[in-house]
Amino acid sequence: MNIAGATSAFTELVEAEGHLIDSHIMEQIFDVVVEFGGRFEVQEFHIGRTNADPSRLRMRVEAPTRAQFDKMLAQLHTLGCTPVDAADALLAVVEQDGCAPDDFYATTNHRTQIRLQGEWVTVENQRMDAVIVVAGGRAECRRLRDIRKGDCIVVGMRGIRVIPEPKERDRHGFAFMTHNVSSERQVETAVRQTAQLMQQAREAGKKIVVVAGPVVVHTGGAPALAALIRSGYVDVLLSGNALGVHDIECALFGTSLGIRTSDGRQEEHGHRNHMRAINAVYRAGGIRAAVASGVLSSGILYECVKKGTPFVLAGSLRDDGPLPETITDMNAAQDAYAEQLKGAGLVLSLGSMLHTIAVGNMLPSWVKMVCVDINPAVAAKVSDRGTGQAAGVVTDVGLFLHLLSETVTTT
Repeated sequence: MNIAGATSAFTELVEAEGHLIDSHIMEQIFDVVVEFGGRFEVQEFHIGRTNADPSRLRMRVEAPTRAQFDKMLAQLHTLGCTPVDAADALLAVVEQDGCAPDDFYATTNHRTQIRLQGEWVTVENQRMDAVIVVAGGRAECRRLRDIRKGDCIVVGMRGIRVIPEPKERDRHGFAFMTHNVSSERQVETAVRQTAQLMQQAREAGKKIVVVAGPVVVHTGGAPALAALIRSGYVDVLLSGNALGVHDIECALFGTSLGIRTSDGRQEEHGHRNHMRAINAVYRAGGIRAAVASGVLSSGILYECVKKGTPFVLAGSLRDDGPLPETITDMNAAQDAYAEQLKGAGLVLSLGSMLHTIAVGNMLPSWVKMVCVDINPAVAAKVSDRGTGQAAGVVTDVGLFLHLLSETVTTT
């Protein structure tokens, strides 16, 4: 759409850089302009020729009204378009703890830079749904509840650059690492690719974080996850009270929700075994004390304690007990999750939609997430909530874990 000679006052020269073609960002940019009744004129376009060579786009955009123009620029901003004549970011002072000015900038999970005194500064601790706090020439993401009176935060949309994470160019053959959800028949391929991702994370010195629900135990996957922890392929375990309870129930009584894991039959009076497990842990003085005293001698949490692998159990309203180590303060649980996610290179989510979505909200977009669940809607919901880097594998969690454990321990 050529706009040469346009006289509209609502016009701006913008530029974008990155894998604009293979990530389909360029077509999205054009679509946004058209959606808001605007027009565009491409003034410069350089096509990246290698995986490491980004494409660059410079174009002039216009819209017929101020409202359409502002909305168009806001949408283009999320796609990585920045005004060529970028001014410094606007800052405002917080007047009340936990309360920002109405026009505060809400972050995405993509790499973000802000312009300060004519220089682009990379925002630290990137995550979605946060504000940007500026101090001492540095900028960082911070949750609303964590801002304090006197903090300087970014407001408006000026002087902000968003850099969307490019899609993989299939450089390692990870065909399932897309927004699409893998089908059951692709599970062995997904397992091999996940094992490669785990190996790459280890080689890069990044954490492998496992987010697990109680279905890991119910489907017989606990021994395989325990083996992965024992072998050093899990650096952090994030979960809820239920995984801990049923893991310990299985270790102490051989049941999960009262069902014998050996033959799938109902244990007589097995319905109370999870309460007996909680009681045993309290009597021992906690999970770590139960391991030290020999009360707990197998299972997922046993391997975490023996290996020194950090674990966080976040409580919920329906928890039985809960276990002594379960964090029942939701703000404290979020803080503990966020702290353990620092330095993550890969997140492996196993049958827990609630905790997966929570973790996805805390992750920057360049940290890969593999979401394994028998329900294909889980991975879709995670992506719909902004964690676009999440790849879904639709299969039985226990089966996936057994195959994954066999794969990584034999390679």
